[in-house]
Amino acid sequence: MLRVCRAVLGAGPDADDAWSETFLAALKAWSTLDEETNIQAWLVRVAQRKAIDITRSAARQAIPVDELPEALVETARDAHDHELWARVAALPEQQRLAIAYHYLGGLTHVETAELLAKTPEAVRRAAADGMKTLRKNHEQ
Repeated sequence: MLRVCRAVLGAGPDADDAWSETFLAALKAWSTLDEETNIQAWLVRVAQRKAIDITRSAARQAIPVDELPEALVETARDAHDHELWARVAALPEQQRLAIAYHYLGGLTHVETAELLAKTPEAVRRAAADGMKTLRKNHEQ
């Protein structure tokens, strides 16, 4: 679920918050789930909604600061991860969500299509186009 949150929000504290909120919400609603519920798809949907909530909340709030924060020291892996998440975040929304849910969330294209209210073919195409863009940008 953390990968899905990072794909939607980018790496950082917002994604971590969405991930935490996902499991808090899941625990609260757990007893009301039907036995036939696809738990993985349900958790991805909860994560998506929590990520959207954080995005909306951040858009409405200004964050004043007196001083600029000190620069963070990053390892090579951290820098690569941030670059990857930045490239994923730069994808068009449908491609980003298709990649997040299918490749990072482990959902099938059919399950992803249900979440996005699209056809499985459209989700498959969006995921393929997004992966093509990511590979192309990586080679440059």
